[in-house]
Amino acid sequence: MFRRMVVMGLVAMGVTAWAAESSPPPSKPQGPSPSRSGHLPINGLKLYYEVYGELGKSKTAPLLLIPGAFLSTDSMKPWVAAFAAKRSVIVFDQQGHGRTADTSRKMSYEQFGDDAAALLRALKVERADVMGYSQGGGVALQLALRHPTLVNKLVSLSATYRKDGWYPEVIKAMGGLSAEVFAGSPVEAAFKKHTADPKAFEAYIEKMKVLNINDQNITDAQMRAISAKTMVIVGDADGVKLEHAVAMFKLRGGGDEEAAATGMLTKVPAARLVILPATSHIGISGEAKVLESMVTPFLEDAPPANPSLW
Repeated sequence: MFRRMVVMGLVAMGVTAWAAESSPPPSKPQGPSPSRSGHLPINGLKLYYEVYGELGKSKTAPLLLIPGAFLSTDSMKPWVAAFAAKRSVIVFDQQGHGRTADTSRKMSYEQFGDDAAALLRALKVERADVMGYSQGGGVALQLALRHPTLVNKLVSLSATYRKDGWYPEVIKAMGGLSAEVFAGSPVEAAFKKHTADPKAFEAYIEKMKVLNINDQNITDAQMRAISAKTMVIVGDADGVKLEHAVAMFKLRGGGDEEAAATGMLTKVPAARLVILPATSHIGISGEAKVLESMVTPFLEDAPPANPSLW
């Protein structure tokens, strides 16, 4: 039952990702439109990307958004809309996701991090703020580890740095994924628009299953070594263990003992931690408006403003 609920959640999120391709044109604009989009040759892929705003026109670093497993650029539209008014935004489809076709190339968080780095360089972006959701958060960590000069600030949204950061039930549910489970889903439909072979889709799902079951294994020392200031965000009903999120926060320099003693912050924190109440792993993906009010001050080294709903 739990496994089925996880898959249903993935498919439900995919509906948002592909609705624009299967529905009639809306009568009114649905958020900002990309100023640039298309495919670039990146590490053996024809990688699809979108840019909102003009790169290089502002002193503010652009924001690179990295979607989660099975999700595409279209799934990040609410996040683009939340941030694009204040900064340029870049979003892309990872290998086998959305408009980026899969290849025989092995999947790994490290490789996806290298893809993100190659994309930034291809777009002539010297330094970006990076925010990744779920699998995309793991990719963001690898980007910060492997290409530190490219990452200004880092936001980890419902992501882990090690496999043991997930509740065991999450890993068990991922083990039940198969092409049959996704039959008739928007994820399958999007994949088959660029690759019709059913065996290719089966191979893609198997690779994704292996990627997410094995996850990654970033050491505590590597986490401490990341140079970018970091914000860790999870829900209190997330698939990510709360103790893991707190550990990540502390490894990134969070927990100001002087502030604890005096009751006041005297310097900009190296790390920030957000735990949203009554919020699941899938639910947090719909909280763009609430989280923008916390993420933007972090990106600007400013004190956060309480969301209006609090």
